[in-house]
Parts: sequence; structure tokens; C-alpha cells
Amino acid sequence: MSVVLAGGGTAGHIEPALALADALRRAEPGIPITCLGTERGLETRLVPLRGYELALIPAVPLPRKLTPQLLSVPGRLAGAVRAAADVLDRARAEVLVGFGGYVAPPAYLAARRRHVPIVVHDANVRPGLANRIGALFTRHVFTAHPTTKLRYATCIGIPLRREIAGLDRLALGDKAREHFGLRPDLPVLLVTGGSQGARSLNFAVLDAADWIRGAGIQVLHILGPRSGIEVRMPPGNTPYITLPYVDRMDLAYAAADFALCRSGAMTCAELTAVGLPAAYVPLPHGNGEQRLNALPIERAGGGLIIDDAALTPEWIRDVLVPILLDPDLVAAMSEAASEMGARDSDEWLAAEVLDVIRGRR
Repeated sequence: MSVVLAGGGTAGHIEPALALADALRRAEPGIPITCLGTERGLETRLVPLRGYELALIPAVPLPRKLTPQLLSVPGRLAGAVRAAADVLDRARAEVLVGFGGYVAPPAYLAARRRHVPIVVHDANVRPGLANRIGALFTRHVFTAHPTTKLRYATCIGIPLRREIAGLDRLALGDKAREHFGLRPDLPVLLVTGGSQGARSLNFAVLDAADWIRGAGIQVLHILGPRSGIEVRMPPGNTPYITLPYVDRMDLAYAAADFALCRSGAMTCAELTAVGLPAAYVPLPHGNGEQRLNALPIERAGGGLIIDDAALTPEWIRDVLVPILLDPDLVAAMSEAASEMGARDSDEWLAAEVLDVIRGRR
């Protein structure tokens, strides 16, 4: 058995691919796995860190509008398809699993050319162009949302790392709080805007810090390694911990009672899997994808949505702080979030991929 995974660019494409790779290795310890990526994506760092082989092909961004750049796409795409086909040949691939991003269209076209079976997974409510292309070539299509419109789609959720999918927040809570220097007896708000560090989230919470701490609420604030913000809060009886980055998000989730965050597909999937309620602040630009990610969670009672423009220190004081001070409400929201979560998507997708290989034989 040999599997090639195509998902690059952002963590939203790479992390589900790596979670699948881990699940495949648990099911078939000797299975060869090659991850396909481009030089411009996070995969150049994340894939080697997880111990998987990475093969690079040229990136071919597809313009969303009619521009002069569109004229250069066919030639560059042809080169990327040839490079992807070479990877499939070297790996003796028996299946290609695509997750979207720049690397996926040439991978899908190369697999079709080489008669390699294709499996598609899309994490978004609105499928991207890459996976809309891939879904034309296969019946093995899987999504994170039941409303995602792709032909032959089956909703299975998003494959997550085992340390997240298998996390017991309550059992790990005291250890996690000790790890970050937080008290065991006060509620904790986790603030994270992702790797870029959401400017509006960061400054709204920092400006509300005195009100939050005055109410007896601790804060674990992940500023983001690219935020450019360096803040050290003065010590006090109510800790406010600022960090540029956390590589153990399982501990951050276990330490928290509530989160304030963006609503990317991976964030929503992880928070519901671990049962952590949140105030979701969708990106104020783009196609509205992030609001759609959080909307089912809000409707189920596992979180709430606040517009970026409405996120002010006063909103935190008047709305978020009272929620955190109501343990019964937080517990109910946690249970509702947990009921929305999917913990076994990685194993489900791995089983489907292995079935495709066995069916081919």
C-alpha cells in the first residue's frame, strides 16, 4: 500500500492530512506515505516535524477573476501536473487523497492521468475550487459539513490530531493550569487569533484586561507569533498570561473554560471535539466562510458569534465576563459544543482510504 496526500498552504489543509497520515500508520504501521506540497506553504515546516516525507511541486495559484495572469496558468499548470505525476510514479501510489489548496488541482489531474484512485476531503462549508475539480473525478468525497455541496459527498467531520480528538479536558485541567502558571480555582478565558494573531481580538482583550481580572477571571492569551505584540501583564492575584505561541494546544484547551477566537474550520472542529464553548469572531473579510463555520455551533448553544466590528472592551465586560461568571451556563454550553464535535473522523477517513486501496486490488 502507498498513499500520497495533497494538502498544502495553510494549516487548515495540512493538519487534516497529517491527522489522516497518523491514523493510516496506526492502522497499517508500515504503509508508505508521501505528502505533496509547494515551497510557499506551511507544509515545508509542519510535514517534516511530524516525520513524513514531503515532495514539492510548483505552486499554481488560480486567479479568481479574469486577469492577464490567467493566460499563464495553462503552461504553469501543465508543469505542475507533470511534477505531481512523477511523485505518484516514484511513490507507486495506490491512492491520492486531496484536501485542497494550491497543490491539489495538479495532483488531481496527475492522478486522473495515471489512473490512480482519488479521495477528496473538504473542510469548508463552501468547497474551494480545487476540491470542486477533484470531486469531478471520483465518488469518494468526504466533507466536514452536511450542507457542503459536492457530488457524492459524505459528511464525516474533520480529521484531528489524536492529542486533540482524545483530549479529556476535565482530567487534564489541573495539570494544564499548572503548566501555564494559572490558578486551579478561578475561571480561565483562552484568547487566540491563530498564527497571524488577530489584531482586533488582541487589542479588545488587552484593553479589557482590568475589567476581566477585576471580575476574578484568568486569561491565557496567545498573541500570535506574527502579531508583532509583546505584552507582559503586571503580576496579581488573577493571572493574565501572554504568550506568542503555544505548541501544546491540547493543554491550552484543557486549562480553559471558555475561548475567544476566530472561527476557521479547524478551530471550530477542535473546540467542539474537546467540548470548549467559545465566542467566535469571524474574519470580517472574505466570502463569509468563517461565520458559516460557527453558525451551527451557535444554533446548538455551544457558542456565540460576535462581529469583528462589535468586539469592544465594553462588549467583553458586559457580555463575555457575565457568561464566564456563570458556571452552570458555561457547563451547559460545553455540553452543547461537545455534542457538535466529531472525534473519530481521522479513523473513519483512514478506513475509507484503505477500502479504496483494497477495492483496487
